[in-house]
Amino acid sequence: MSARPARPGLRWSNWNLLLAIPLLFLLTPVFNRETPALFGMPFFYWFQFVGIVVGVLCTSIVYFKTRDTPVVRDAPDRLGVDDLDEGSAK
Repeated sequence: MSARPARPGLRWSNWNLLLAIPLLFLLTPVFNRETPALFGMPFFYWFQFVGIVVGVLCTSIVYFKTRDTPVVRDAPDRLGVDDLDEGSAK
């Protein structure tokens, strides 16, 4: 069995560019106003709520698109219960 080489902790993916979108919601000149109001709520507040939803969506998409596949696929588990038991005397 050949082992895959270790990968560095930081890797680039184009999906990571989606994480820049929530950062745009932090630019004060974008949301520093009262109009337009939505259901009587000033723009300042409802825009921040929308920013939270957009941030969660972007982060979730990036997570699911960039998560790793298992290192070893289709390999049987060769460890038994006794091998994993730390309290057993050998």
